[in-house]
Amino acid sequence: MKRTTVKLPDDLDARLRLEAARRKLTISELTREAIETHLGAPKGGRRRHLLGTAAGNSGYTDTSKRVDQILAEIVEEKLRSRS
Repeated sequence: MKRTTVKLPDDLDARLRLEAARRKLTISELTREAIETHLGAPKGGRRRHLLGTAAGNSGYTDTSKRVDQILAEIVEEKLRSRS
């Protein structure tokens, strides 16, 4: 397997790390999966992971208690991305 260095903006790096942690994957595993999804898996190559695997498994046990805070953060992020 080859090692590749990729430069990412800070916000994309943070999103990558959060998603990897949420899905309990390494940064490398998630990056390979994203590249395979974008480029298409090679014929006869590895099976692709289902994108919905572990969806809803955030690793947090207090999500229902923090729902208002979580929704506020999502709305805030959406508003920032539109600016």
